[in-house]
Parts: sequence; structure tokens; C-alpha cells
Amino acid sequence: MSEIDSKQIYADLGLNKTQPKNDEGKNELGQAEFLELMTAQLRFQDPLKPMENGDFIAQMAQFGTVSGIGDLNKTFSDMSASFQSNQALQASTMVGRNVLVPGDRVQLEADKGLQMAVDLKTPASRVLVNITDASGQLVHRIDLGRQPAGMIDIDWNGLNRDGNRLAPGRYQIAAEVEQGDQVSAGDTLIAAQVESVTLGSAGQDLTLTVSGLGDINMSQIRKIM
Repeated sequence: MSEIDSKQIYADLGLNKTQPKNDEGKNELGQAEFLELMTAQLRFQDPLKPMENGDFIAQMAQFGTVSGIGDLNKTFSDMSASFQSNQALQASTMVGRNVLVPGDRVQLEADKGLQMAVDLKTPASRVLVNITDASGQLVHRIDLGRQPAGMIDIDWNGLNRDGNRLAPGRYQIAAEVEQGDQVSAGDTLIAAQVESVTLGSAGQDLTLTVSGLGDINMSQIRKIM
């Protein structure tokens, strides 16, 4: 039986057996270490009881798995870098823009109106939006009538039910959704301006700081105005 030249095998596979190891105390089994163990096993096996073909094929399959995992890790690393770049691109376009996010408290400014929305999971026979002041008093009601499922955009001019402009300050909105004889609360969305964006690590959302609400996740944004 001829001796197996492990150096030649390394050369044929593009591996350098004598290359220095950069990671001291490394506990993981890499391609070079796996191949070294396999060639040593072949070199010192009992000639009267050679390794079965099936065992050899199984070990080669393991070697292929080790190599494949290394390639997969590199692919994931590249994807992570690409994800970070996409986050940075998103962040650069968000600052200064208005977004719709879940909420029910709005800040009315002098001589300005407000943008808001109601999100319906199912069609409604009638939708009412009630606006109350800080004391809980109803100051205005918007009747949207019959509506299909989906998001209903609302532009409120800041006037009360008598047509007079309301004083600047905090107000609360609530949606009543009628479906036949049943009345339920609807999901309300409010508009807020993005003041700054914080990039998240790979696999995490962007964190946006919006006026009047503080920090929210990118996933909470329902619409970019």
C-alpha cells in the first residue's frame, strides 16, 4: 500500500497545510484541520482492515458540509453588510418627513390642521371620529359614513362642530365603527414628523424619533406622507 501524500492533497484542494493560524486557542474544526485528521486516519489505518468505502464517503460528505458551512457564513456576512447599507439609505430619506403611526393623541397648533387616519379590518356601515379636548369634552365629530376595509385618510382643519377654530393644545381622537347593530372602537393613526433616525444592528428595525411621540420602530409606520 503506497503512502498517502497529505501535502499533495492539500495542494490539490488549494489548502496550505503549513499556513500560520491567526486565531490562537481556536476550538472550531475548520477545513484544513478536518482534512488533516482524515488523511492521518487513511495513512495509519490497518492494511488488513481498511476503511470501508461507505465510511470514507461519509467522511468526505462531512468535509463537504464543513466547506459548505464556511461558504454559508460568508454569504450571511455579506447579506448583513448589505442590510446595513439599505438601512442607511432608508434613514437618509426619512428625516423631516411626516409618517402615520398608531396613536390617539394629537397636538393642534395655531392656524393649522391635522392629518390622521382610521384603519378598518373589515367594511363598516358607518364610521365616526370623535375629537375631545383635555377635559374629555367632545368638541368635534367627523362622520365618514359607510366605508370599505382599509385605511381612511382624514384631514381635520382644526375647527369645532360650530365652525369655530379650537385653541392650540392636546386633543384626543377615537373612532366608532358601526357594523350593523354592533359598535366597536377603530384603530386610529396620527401624523408625526420624523426628527432623527437611529440605525439598528443586522436583523433589527430602524428606530425613529418623531415629534410628540418619542422613539418608535420602523415597523410601526403605516404610511409615509
